[in-house]
Amino acid sequence: MGQRIDEAVELIEMELRHAITYVNDAVIPQVRRESITAMRTASDTLRNLADRFERQNNPPGNQPYGNTPNNPNANDSNKGPRS
Repeated sequence: MGQRIDEAVELIEMELRHAITYVNDAVIPQVRRESITAMRTASDTLRNLADRFERQNNPPGNQPYGNTPNNPNANDSNKGPRS
């Protein structure tokens, strides 16, 4: 009876090593790839939300001078005096 238990323990340990190898080689890299994609998607969504909030708080004709990125006539007044 003791030998059968030892064989069963050996088989379980071998299967466990195989499962650990699979998780390390296949599952973890896939989770990392998907997590990176999800974080980038969340970042884009948050950026868009922040842009919407900014537009709501600063209607187009009411934006501070120099802070509009697409205004070719904007100066760099927030950078301090020039030497």
